[in-house]
Amino acid sequence: MRVRIDPDIARQNFDRVKDSPALQESAQLFARGVPVAEMLQAMSMSECVLRAFAGLDSVYPHGKLERGVTEKIILCVSKLHECQFCENAHIDMMAGLGMAPDVSTEGAHTDRERLAIEWATAMTKDSNRIPDELASRMRERFTDAEIVEVTFMVGLITLLNRFNNALEVRYQGEFKDVTIGR
Repeated sequence: MRVRIDPDIARQNFDRVKDSPALQESAQLFARGVPVAEMLQAMSMSECVLRAFAGLDSVYPHGKLERGVTEKIILCVSKLHECQFCENAHIDMMAGLGMAPDVSTEGAHTDRERLAIEWATAMTKDSNRIPDELASRMRERFTDAEIVEVTFMVGLITLLNRFNNALEVRYQGEFKDVTIGR
């Protein structure tokens, strides 16, 4: 079901939170008079939903994990959920950050990125049956706080994937020409 976007409501609500660090890429579009990404337009129909999303900036993009780990989690989970918006938006964001948009098992990843991709895949496929061996390897490379953040990121992107898929939110290449914050 496509959500109906009222441009006046979306603009009014986005204007109230445009300074949030979580919205820095979209704020560049807003400042140029270009519509913000469709996901944020949909969220803007409910000020409380938009504020909740904007409040997540302490985890994304400003969490304690390396940006490569975070972006690869997002891309991995979005591919598994077939979320057209998140997958393509983060491919463009990764390009803007100089990162290869690759989450394949044979890709060029750091040990932590590879492990985060494995964790994200296992959690997405069946969060009740994550192998003990994988959990042990996570403990070797990540602190408990980082494991919590990795797991939260998988859950957060799952929520956003479901939101976008259910509301048929589409990516239109909005982030191809924006400066991506690190």
